[in-house]
Amino acid sequence: MKKKFAFDKINYILIAIGVAIILIGFALMAGPSSTETAFEPSIFSVRRIKVAPIVCLIGFIFMIPAIMYRPKKKTPRDDENQTEK
Repeated sequence: MKKKFAFDKINYILIAIGVAIILIGFALMAGPSSTETAFEPSIFSVRRIKVAPIVCLIGFIFMIPAIMYRPKKKTPRDDENQTEK
């Protein structure tokens, strides 16, 4: 008997892509921080305050269809048509 899973293989692939996009966004946010003795002006760079959050947001939005995607199920009639060809 075949086990039924909540997601198909394509769902897991899409979720992995979404997680990778989110991790790229967090990596773009990383960098040196200011200390008590030295100010680091790169904390206000466009990459860290605009690009990285947008990349993370795109990753989180991509996760919604990745979770909701349901592939079309084969019907017995489709199997009959394939065997006739």
